[in-house]
Amino acid sequence: MKQTFTILFILCGAIFNAFAQPRPNYTSSDKKAVKLYEEASAAYNTYDMALAESLLLDAIAKDPNFIEPHILLSQVYVDQRRLDMAAEILDKAIALDPKFFPNNYFFLGELQLLLGQYAEAGGNFTAFLESPKPAENLIERANLGLRSSRFAQEAMAKPVNFSPVNLGSAINSRFSEFYPCLTADGRQLIFTRDIRTGDGYRDGQEDFYLSQRVDDLWQPALPIQDVNTDFNEGAPALTPDGNILIFTACEQEGSWGPGRSGLGRCDLFYSQRSGDRWSQPENLGEKVNSYHWDSQPSISADGRTLYFVRGKNTGPGSPDEQDIWYSTLDDTNMWTKAQKLPGKVNSAFREESVLIHPDGRTLYFSSDGHPGMGGLDIFVSRLQPDGSWGEPENLGYPINTNSDENSLLVDATGSIAYFASNREGGYGGLDLYSFVLPEAIRPVPVTYCSGTVFDKLSFKKLEARFELIDLESGQKVMESYSDPVNGKFLVCLPTGLDYALNVSRQGYLFYSDNFSLGNHDPSKAFELQVPLAKISSGNSVVLNNVFFETDKADLREASRAELNKLVQFLNDNPSLRIEIGGHTDNVGSDDSNQKLSEARALAVVNYLISKGVVANRLQSKGYGELKPVADNSTEKGRARNRRTEFTVLP
Repeated sequence: MKQTFTILFILCGAIFNAFAQPRPNYTSSDKKAVKLYEEASAAYNTYDMALAESLLLDAIAKDPNFIEPHILLSQVYVDQRRLDMAAEILDKAIALDPKFFPNNYFFLGELQLLLGQYAEAGGNFTAFLESPKPAENLIERANLGLRSSRFAQEAMAKPVNFSPVNLGSAINSRFSEFYPCLTADGRQLIFTRDIRTGDGYRDGQEDFYLSQRVDDLWQPALPIQDVNTDFNEGAPALTPDGNILIFTACEQEGSWGPGRSGLGRCDLFYSQRSGDRWSQPENLGEKVNSYHWDSQPSISADGRTLYFVRGKNTGPGSPDEQDIWYSTLDDTNMWTKAQKLPGKVNSAFREESVLIHPDGRTLYFSSDGHPGMGGLDIFVSRLQPDGSWGEPENLGYPINTNSDENSLLVDATGSIAYFASNREGGYGGLDLYSFVLPEAIRPVPVTYCSGTVFDKLSFKKLEARFELIDLESGQKVMESYSDPVNGKFLVCLPTGLDYALNVSRQGYLFYSDNFSLGNHDPSKAFELQVPLAKISSGNSVVLNNVFFETDKADLREASRAELNKLVQFLNDNPSLRIEIGGHTDNVGSDDSNQKLSEARALAVVNYLISKGVVANRLQSKGYGELKPVADNSTEKGRARNRRTEFTVLP
């Protein structure tokens, strides 16, 4: 996990480059002080920080007005992550001569932002910007620092509700846990754990762990053995059904074999679950990965858009340029060439830890390139009508602080968020916490639909392709497969809409259903059982998503998706002959119901013929009210009886 200090090292490194080398003129005429300073510079150049600190303190003791050792000592403290001491000594350097090196105002402002000293930071950024010749390469960041110092003071005056709860010892350990991801039903949590041995640290050793939630309690997390190696895996992303894992692996070839090899420092890989096993990970390829650093993925609810962070080193001594990129699946289910995210999310500085919520419209990410509390803050951006992403909104204080915040996860309902923190009271390192997300920064609520596909007669669980279609727009919102071992599928869907479900498998009749989430409680699953009947003479399928105008045989536009599915089914089974049967309820006369059922059956046949199905493969027949499948005394029963179905002919 990259730290804010990376940027600060580079920024403050300019101080060392400017003053750590021998120069003809110093701000001290004390030869012993100068000698101590030059010895300290040499020690610093060999990364001997303890010696450098000791020599610099001696140089300052010899000549308290000697500015250069104050500046270099500040850099030593930054490298040691002793930011309060770095700020204190740099402030003394400025006090000795404010005009000596005006850039010191900028560096002190950066330090004070990270320390939460916002009023002081604002004053120093202003002093830098108002200096006679501020360094051009620092002006943009100084302006951002000034805006951040103002934002932070305002945010602290209006804190948001925030009460984080540690996820407990089943998830957290004495090591660091971070980058969580969750299935749509909230029952499976996968996260990264930084593995450390008893005799020290193994650099870059990060593995995946999975925990199941049973009766609202997280069970002890276990490593995902099929994916973990002796090297570095991290930053996982799950499809909502939990069946595809996309993650980051870096540089070394692991136990997976040649498929582990990547294009750059870190690449994105994927693994697919079948029952309780995971497939050998494979590289997502050069359309997604680059010769730089590709990491921290997040996958959309429909599985067709991948968001991730790409880091590009812009040269020696410069920070990584990190932005959010995305790639989509084309019509052949291949990933397209990755592009930078359009809109206002990416800044001139650093973005990371991207999360696309299952609503498909709300993006959370971390950045130090937008006004915030200092370091990395978490922001939210909303999808705009033109397909770009809108102005980022800071999640506010105390969700964000002067420390780095990232690894945000928001559940499907949009009400509960998860994040990693090293706050006091944890188990060690970074721990995973949950909290109730404030209303103003929530996404659109979505619920989840779960189902099981099985053989209608044998009850054997089946792998099958399923599609979900928005009935109002006719647009496909989801396409995937049920698990080949247990037949289960799990998808996220926005509430308030009506959906059509089509499920198909070779050798079987397809399954048709529809359901409404108009008044559905998003915290509860919408459960479906999907029995598939084999293609056999006499077997029938109710076309639940074929709709007619009231008391007419005119097909409604919403019927096209279902009927086109039937066309494809007939094309895939060219020897099949079917009967289209029309049925009504018992409202009205027998004669009118019979005629209406005949006309509706014929309307479907004519549509199929218009799409290229040969007429001699089709029959139409109206049954009127003669074959009810439910009680006609209730509206729900009558609705079931008003149906169109097809039957396989001998």
